Amino acid sequence: MTDPAHDADTLRERALTTLTTARARTTLLTSCVEDPDLTAQHSPLMSPLVWDLAHIGNQEEQWLLRTVAGREAMRPEIDGIYDAFEHPRAARPTLPLLPPTEARHYASEVRGRVLDLLESTAFHGTRLTEAAFAFGMIAQHEQQHDETMLITHQLRKGPQALTAPDPEPAPLLTGPSEVLVPGGPFTMGTSTEPWALDNERPAHRREVPPFYIDTTPVTNAAYKAFIEDGGYDDDRWWTPEGWAHIRGNSIHAPLFWRRDGKQWLRRRFGVTEVVPPDEPVLHVCWYEADAYARWAGRRLPTEAEWEKAARHDPAGNRSMRYPWGDDDPGPEHANLGQRHLRRAGRQLSGGRISLGVRQLIGDVWEWTASDFLPYPGFQAFPYKEYSEVFFGPEYKVLRGGAFAVDAVACRGTFRNWDYPIRRQIFSGFRTARSAGDA
Repeated sequence: MTDPAHDADTLRERALTTLTTARARTTLLTSCVEDPDLTAQHSPLMSPLVWDLAHIGNQEEQWLLRTVAGREAMRPEIDGIYDAFEHPRAARPTLPLLPPTEARHYASEVRGRVLDLLESTAFHGTRLTEAAFAFGMIAQHEQQHDETMLITHQLRKGPQALTAPDPEPAPLLTGPSEVLVPGGPFTMGTSTEPWALDNERPAHRREVPPFYIDTTPVTNAAYKAFIEDGGYDDDRWWTPEGWAHIRGNSIHAPLFWRRDGKQWLRRRFGVTEVVPPDEPVLHVCWYEADAYARWAGRRLPTEAEWEKAARHDPAGNRSMRYPWGDDDPGPEHANLGQRHLRRAGRQLSGGRISLGVRQLIGDVWEWTASDFLPYPGFQAFPYKEYSEVFFGPEYKVLRGGAFAVDAVACRGTFRNWDYPIRRQIFSGFRTARSAGDA
């Protein structure tokens, strides 16, 4: 029989570890630049870094201290300032934001009280406390804002502020460029992953015809061939909306790329470098990914195809948590958690990969063909503003996570979404084709 006290200790340790990991990353992202860089808006697409910092603390206070513990608000007057739905990002610099020192103090004070609460919380009784869900939700929320702040650092002009070790050189892929994923039903989504968010639920059966999918994401070298073949100047490859977007915004290459003579350069976190040919292409919008796929005689995979490639185990006829099995991601499995500031490479096999498709978790977010829609039986929890208000054809689904994503916010079932015009995110893609196509 399982010891309930032991289970509680395990949950408490997991919650503590994930919260601590997230806060260490938040501290790094907000301490590597001077205060003027924290309060500046580096792009109208992003908030000032200091807004993210105080917002992290405010969400933690609202959900853990007020909702779970039933305590009085610490700073009720700032709730509206840090309500992400009340103020668009472009307008946030005009708000009376907490200055950096005060924002740090507020977030730190909230965290101290939360750690005290964690020691005394019983992980049962409500859906929020069951399996420490609320603590996991807050850790994921902080890591998602850490990813957002990392995007801000990439957009920020000026010298390099962040550093991370480069990964070991990766051997080039040898083997097939695509993998056949067998047709048939599989279980999509989850009803058992304790910290899964509402849009990942519930588990349900999907019938997916056989298809081929790229073994790895599309590389810079492959995407460069699309550019050199006039891909940005040929409307045959673009949807009408995509063609209007790239022409109207004079887009001719991925974001942060520029041509220098016969070579392409890119800016990466304040450093200009030659575009590495074997890394996955980054900072392309959905329209660009879709156009490349058409040019290549292929298409983007649907969200169901992507998840089947990532989770289906034909030998056991089941859905795994990850491409390598059910173990949590480690450094040998996937490039996550800002361990590097670029792709780690094809050598990360994670041991046995059921279907042979690589780099599905980590490295780059991957655009899919699918709109962001609810699963059958979806129920919003614990609030509609996380997923439900975004459902619809305006948003496209991305899967797999990137080097900017922490493992706590990246699962085989995890769903990300954004407008098809977005390029500042760490987005790439891979292509697919139906098994009957030539």
